[in-house]
Amino acid sequence: MTSSNPAFSQDMFAGYEQVYGAPKTRSLVTTVQGTVGKTFLLLAILSFTALWSWNAVEGGTFSMALLPISMLGGFIVAMITIFRPTSAPITAPIYAALEGVLLGAISQFIEMKYHARFPGIALQAVMLTCGTLFMMLFLYQTRLIRVTEKLQAGIVAATGALALFYFVTWIMRLFGAEMPLVWSSSAAGIGFSLLVIGIAAFNLLLDFDFIEKAAYAGAPKYMEWYGAFGLMVTLIWLYLEIIRLLTKLADRR
Repeated sequence: MTSSNPAFSQDMFAGYEQVYGAPKTRSLVTTVQGTVGKTFLLLAILSFTALWSWNAVEGGTFSMALLPISMLGGFIVAMITIFRPTSAPITAPIYAALEGVLLGAISQFIEMKYHARFPGIALQAVMLTCGTLFMMLFLYQTRLIRVTEKLQAGIVAATGALALFYFVTWIMRLFGAEMPLVWSSSAAGIGFSLLVIGIAAFNLLLDFDFIEKAAYAGAPKYMEWYGAFGLMVTLIWLYLEIIRLLTKLADRR
């Protein structure tokens, strides 16, 4: 299968049907239930460290050095996980902890900045992220949206184009130029954010499909951690895009 999530590469578990088939017990192979449980565990770890950094920022005890450390550390750990999936049982919790520190601090900074105009902006972003997750899960489970090869190709192409756009935007910022669509609170900027959120939401369908196919193929047990990690990557992206949209709406008030 193909996924635009970098954690889910093509044919990752090709052949597991033969190697990890019926003779293996559920304790040795990937299951959907096991992946769901590990996803909740990673979310709990992320929530714990996020709450810590949130309170530390609010109390003035947060060290700003932790922002680049958690950002760079999370990226390195994510790359290790992607290129060495067998390490996921160790690296996925570390990734969740580092991202929690980063997200908690960023969310508190945004909350403090927009509290007068948009109180509770971070909590609303969390609720919208959870709502989007459950909505896409419902659409997937009921097969109201089927993950066909054409849909996969469309999501992958859209995500790739978006990644290229963000890369160009990053290069432009190095030279002092800004891409207005990314940060602007204009109608076009808000429309762009809605488009990105839509792409991120549809990536959840590919994540669900990957997890289900890994379980069907009888992939090894560590793939539960890997599937949970990949889903976390998409959820973190979705949350950041939603909170960016909310800040744009707050700027228009």
